[in-house]
Order: sequence, then C-alpha cells, then structure tokens
Amino acid sequence: MIPTFAVVGHPNKGKSSIVATLAEDEKIQIGPTPGTTRRAHAYTFTIDGEPQYVLVDTPGFQRAGEVFGWLQSRSTSASDRAGLVAQFVEAHRGDARFHDECELLAPIVAGAGILYVVDGAKPYGPEYELEMQILQWTGRPRMALINMIGTGDFREEWRQGLDQYFSLVRVFDAVHADFETRIGLLRAFGELDEAWRPGIDRAVESLTAERQRRRHRSAQALAACLIDALQMMERADLPEGQAEATQEEQTRRLEARLKDKLQQRLRQREQRCRDAVQEIYRHESLIRQEQTSALLDEDLFAEQGWELFGLSHSQLAISGAVAGAVAGGGVDLLLGGASLLLGAGIGALIGGVGAWLGTEELAKVKVLGQSLGGRVLQLGPVTAPNFPWVLLGRGWVHHQLVAERNHAYREALSSALGQDQHLMDGIPDVLRNGLAKLFKTIRDGDVDGEVHQRLVVLIEQLLAEMPSRISG
Repeated sequence: MIPTFAVVGHPNKGKSSIVATLAEDEKIQIGPTPGTTRRAHAYTFTIDGEPQYVLVDTPGFQRAGEVFGWLQSRSTSASDRAGLVAQFVEAHRGDARFHDECELLAPIVAGAGILYVVDGAKPYGPEYELEMQILQWTGRPRMALINMIGTGDFREEWRQGLDQYFSLVRVFDAVHADFETRIGLLRAFGELDEAWRPGIDRAVESLTAERQRRRHRSAQALAACLIDALQMMERADLPEGQAEATQEEQTRRLEARLKDKLQQRLRQREQRCRDAVQEIYRHESLIRQEQTSALLDEDLFAEQGWELFGLSHSQLAISGAVAGAVAGGGVDLLLGGASLLLGAGIGALIGGVGAWLGTEELAKVKVLGQSLGGRVLQLGPVTAPNFPWVLLGRGWVHHQLVAERNHAYREALSSALGQDQHLMDGIPDVLRNGLAKLFKTIRDGDVDGEVHQRLVVLIEQLLAEMPSRISG
C-alpha cells in the first residue's frame, strides 16, 4: 500500500508549500492569497517510475463551526463519529457552502492520513480547535506541522494546543527545509501508523539512493563541461595579399572576434551544464539571481569572480596547476615549417581577467599554415591556469544551491559567500592535486574514457565532501 497523506488546515498556512516540498514539484501553485487551492489534488512522488507516497493538497477550512455543529447534532457515541464525517461528505458534495470542507475531508474518509498545518508565526486561537475536533472525529492517524511562515514565534503556544489532538507535532519550515529535514519528516510519517512504516522506510531508502545518483549525474555533467571547456578552440582564415600594416590590423581585429566567440561559447557551455544539474534535481524552471556579494551570475570572465571561485596564487603553485601555462607576447606563424613573430598586436589574450592574471594569457593564439595554402588564426584552448578551478568552483556553488533547495521556495536562486576568497583553496590537498593532474592531461589533449571517469569520481567526491560555505 502506498502511504497517502491529506495536507489540511486553515487557508493560507502553507499547505501547498509542504506538498511542493515533499512531492518535489515546482509546478504546484503557491500564493499568499487565501483560497489559492480550490480542489483537492493528489501528487504522487515517484522515483524511476515507482510511486513512493502520495500527498493530497486540499483547500482550507471555511465553515468548521457549521460542520462540527452538524456532526455533533447527529452523534450518539464516539463509535459513530468516523461514519458521521463520511455521511457529511456524501450529503454535501453538491453544496457550495461546504465545497472546501468536502474537498479536504473526502481523501481522509477514503483512508488518507492527516497532516494538519498551522502557522507558528501567528498566535494560537480557539477557532482552530473546531478544525482539530473534526479531524479527530475522522479517527485517522494524524500529525500536526507547525509551519514557520512569518517572523513571529508562537511554537510553544501551538504545541500545547496541538498536543491535545495529535499524536505527533513537528516544526517544519516548508520553504527552507533541506534534504535531511525532509527525510526526518518522512520518517515521522511512519510513526503514525505501523502499516505505513515499510512503505515509508522504502521511500526514505529510495530518496537517499536517488540523492546519491543525482550527485553522480551532476558530477558527470560538470566533468563533461570541464573537458569541453579545456579543449575548446576557435579558428578563422587570415586575409592574404595585403600590406604588412593592414594585415596586422586585420589580424588584431580577427583575434578580438575570435576571443569574443570563444568566451561566448564557454559561457553557453557552462549554462548548459547548469541547466542539466537543475533538471537532475527537478528544478527545470528555476530562475537564477545572485546577490552582489555572491557573484555566481557574474560573467565567467569577470576578474572579481576569479578571485572568489578559483585558487589563490600560492595554491596554484603548490598544486602544480601552473604546469603548461604559456606566457603571452607573441604568435607562432607556422607556415611551411617556418616560425616567426607577426607583431605586437597578437600575443597575450588578457580579456576581462587581465588585472588578476597579470601578464598571463587566457588562451594561446597561433597562426597555422594549411596544406592547401593560406593561413588560419587559432585561438585556444584556454591556458590560464586558474580557469578550470574557477569553472569548477562556480559549478560546485551552483550544485550546492540547487541540491539543497526545496520545491516550495519560489524566489530566484541566490547565494551569499560573504567575504570568502579563493573558494577552491578549501579542497583537501589530495583531491586538489588529483584534479590538477587531470586538468593538465585534458589540456594536453590526452582524454579517454578512463580520464573522464577519474574526473567524475573526483568531482563527485568534491560535491559530497567539501564543507559548504554557502547560504542560500
């Protein structure tokens, strides 16, 4: 039997937010206006096509006093209460006055457990007791969730009242709950009814295993992005038969166009990686917006972002990542075996990170001879030693934000890293050195399935082990 829970309560107390969080469904409508949910709707959470549990989002109580009065007037003993609730639903299905009550009680009458949601930021009031008494009369296993929506704190007041009607009471911030908090709540569901425990235990095991699979798939996406980025190049034919000064100027302009094109392709590749990670975590529609201190949405080539996400100069040297870096200042003209300089206009490619990189070039620029004649200007691959670390650091931050974000939080993705600098300096030495060796291997063009798999393993280790310094 698949555990099923009806999420009920007063209007505008966060019922839909709880369903969205536990069902991992960003399409569930959430709004501050009471009455956003008008009909009961069941959301089945599945993993690999296997249903794990069902959550029923319901409208809020509107006429609890009238409903309870109807029940009381017909009750003769405690033994008839559950039956009377079922009779009320059947008798008033077409009555517009009790539309919301019938919608929320129907799944409970059909066998669902009860998750009663209140706002712990608002004071406890006796009007809620009518709702609790109705739910108590159903005889179904029930649990109360104190959802913290606003800035007030009346949790203890609510606990004293809720404890009289519910076997379990938990505080649960639906909008900010992380993975471990969600797992803890699911385990509590299993305490409501012994018959549900096997199903809940299976759901917890499946969710934990799925989280590991998501991390692995995210590592695969990041590894593919890094390999593509470290091997990316741009080429264009050079003009022929012109005066030296004219040719030099045209070459300089062509170099600038190739730089822009290469940087744009690298930005697009990073964006595709982010989209893939968000899809893995069921956040396809997530909007990204970074605080000025966070810089995750800064341009990939912005100087400030490189200081934040990459390695410090000392760690670059220690890790050996500077191996293979090329100093700027000239262009090799390879034509018929000859090599010569083509002027000061082609040399170190500084771009938007020049102030931090000093005189280091971002990518090699070469002029290559073609077998059929003519020359080609080649830009890339990127040789700046900190580039893979910056790309990896940005990818790690994005993954952490997406992996811990629940589906009830509808604000744009944001993060704050405070005054941190050189995020990748926090990587353990063994992991950092292993990554550095792989980055050099990839830059040298020696990439095979084994190299790819080793990179995936190290990135997955990074995603799993590196302590978070992010607040979302």
